[in-house]
Amino acid sequence: MKPIFPFVCAALLGAAACTDDVAPVSAPTTTVDAATLAWHRTRVAGDVYHYEVTVPIGSAPNAALRLHRVVRERAPGVPRPSAHAAVLLHGDFSDFATNFLPTAGDPASPAPGMAPWLAARDVDVWGVDRRWTLPGAGDDTSDFGGMGVAQELDDLRVALGVVRAVRALDGSGGSKVPLVGFSHGAQLAYLAASVDAARPAALRHVSAIAALDFYGALPPDDVDTRAFACENAAFASQALADGFIESPDDFFIDLGTLARTAPAEPSPIFPRFTNRIALARMLGQTYRFAPYAPRYHLLTPTLDDDGVPTGYAAVSDDAASAWLAGATAFQSMRESADLEGLICGQDPPASDAPLARIRVPVLYLGAAGGAGELGVYSTTQVSSTDVTVHIARRLEPGDEALDVGHGDLLFASDAPTLAWQPLVNWLAVH
Repeated sequence: MKPIFPFVCAALLGAAACTDDVAPVSAPTTTVDAATLAWHRTRVAGDVYHYEVTVPIGSAPNAALRLHRVVRERAPGVPRPSAHAAVLLHGDFSDFATNFLPTAGDPASPAPGMAPWLAARDVDVWGVDRRWTLPGAGDDTSDFGGMGVAQELDDLRVALGVVRAVRALDGSGGSKVPLVGFSHGAQLAYLAASVDAARPAALRHVSAIAALDFYGALPPDDVDTRAFACENAAFASQALADGFIESPDDFFIDLGTLARTAPAEPSPIFPRFTNRIALARMLGQTYRFAPYAPRYHLLTPTLDDDGVPTGYAAVSDDAASAWLAGATAFQSMRESADLEGLICGQDPPASDAPLARIRVPVLYLGAAGGAGELGVYSTTQVSSTDVTVHIARRLEPGDEALDVGHGDLLFASDAPTLAWQPLVNWLAVH
């Protein structure tokens, strides 16, 4: 077999199967036979389908890649070739489905989702679930201690090799692909692009990165946000030292589930409020609990006369509660220590990954009431000459507490106008 690129041979059949006609690929050490992957196929809408596969890549309980593809078909089971692709990286307490294809979440959400919207516009959409998304409640989490940034970047490299190999087989070409990261997925996209840039040109996978409402570094004068990151890093590091390698997401699951099943009952989590209002308060005034920016909130709130959130400006109660009720059972404590430590300014815990090494095109797509303007600083630290900044706003500067929230970029009724159209326009030329 004479592959299109050396990486295709390694990704499809393993390095040992490559013929003498092709230079061997030294890494990654894990290879995946992309030609024999058993994809599960589900129709989303029209000619857009969701493909999903879980690929074992080791002997640990959760050593697997769960890959997603949302794409138009030209015939049953035959993806339509596309010149444009994007690999989406999810955020905290979520996976690909709950962030980007919420109708496929559990519980299913009425929010249509970014992934099928992009696919309907001829973007070949891919996603990678991090290992901590795999186990459910009661499943084996004994390997969570290794689920840090180093492992995640290795997994992502394998996944990108598969993406390129499959696209080459489908007739879309095997060229490098953009990474689109949401929240902490955006931080991982910055890290992946920097690590990718350190490799020989022939072994690079990343063509561009889009960071959705998060940062790869903080401005030097942002003392308060950095202090929050340092506190989180210290907490997670101490928890690891004490033997706590997984972080249960019961708080999110309970908030979302109670808001769905008993919305008018008193909240056991915030006793002053009903379950519905408790969820709205956490999502609409998130800065009270997690100040990733001065007025950071997950969804734009509606307020009563006392300033208490009563609902959401552009997201239904059903979609808001489904997001949290469908949270993953656990997250990795080591990942939290790594990512928060990097924002704190500690030495990179896993990889040498300076922003200055990044030379591929960069898009920062922020939410005015999310990370917002704080994310712009990271774009000034890269070495790329192709940098685009777009802050999604509904209001004038100064009204961030009631402006577009972090999760509005994914779930709001006006998300296509606020975020998805600017993103697809950028992907069309990158």
